[in-house]
Amino acid sequence: MTTASMPCALSVSDWREAPFRVGRETVFAIGDVHGCADQLSALLEQATELARSSATRLIFLGDLICRGPSSIDALEKWSVRSLDAAFAKVHRLAGNHEQLLMLSIGGGDVAESARSKWMSMDGETFVNELRQSTARPDARLTRSLVADAVGETVMQRLDNLEKHVRLGNVVFVHGGIDPALDAGTSLAAPWTVFGGNHWAWIQEPFLAWRGGFGGLMVVHGHTPPAKHRMLSGYPDPHVLQHDRLCLDGGSALTGIVTAAQIEDGRYRLFTACPAGR
Repeated sequence: MTTASMPCALSVSDWREAPFRVGRETVFAIGDVHGCADQLSALLEQATELARSSATRLIFLGDLICRGPSSIDALEKWSVRSLDAAFAKVHRLAGNHEQLLMLSIGGGDVAESARSKWMSMDGETFVNELRQSTARPDARLTRSLVADAVGETVMQRLDNLEKHVRLGNVVFVHGGIDPALDAGTSLAAPWTVFGGNHWAWIQEPFLAWRGGFGGLMVVHGHTPPAKHRMLSGYPDPHVLQHDRLCLDGGSALTGIVTAAQIEDGRYRLFTACPAGR
């Protein structure tokens, strides 16, 4: 189901110095979308322009779905095969919402508990989209319902979500790294575990930490600005501090989707929001 497109405003920050080392690559990373498909379109158009002039790696940090106006449309834009042709490499990382979706429809031991958790945090907004798209208003959340609504390509992408990407001294991950563990152990937490200090879920222990991550820079989403400020004490979560850069613009509440262009020694921010906001 594709909704009518709405105009978006796109802003670009000045370059900021930072100790990123990404092997002379250009990386365009996109934070939480939460169904804000028009904002995602604006960012992908900008990223594609960058890819025409240099070999650019595209990384989605997860949470494409739930809460916002058009999760199905966002998934379509996220999954299109033309992205794989336009960019040197595309990484589609799992957010906690995609994790819970796939666990809920996976039929394993944790399916029921994952579904219960997801419904308690607005998973129903996506399920209702699926029902509307398939004209099945009373359908249960099943793999068949999702597949009928989003199509084969999206399902293939969802089945092959990545946990994280390491590039040079930078880790891209949805939630963060547990500072009580070494980075490798933290990032290896099982897919079937959710909540707590899992890499797709962690917030306060990660955001309040000031001791570094073994030389790694962490680019992440998951925590919207207001909550990030409360947990980290940072006045601006979108500035690299204590080896962390957050790209969650609070899209579920603000309609703002944030991205970053990262190169060796520097980065700049791209912000897409509804026009007039």
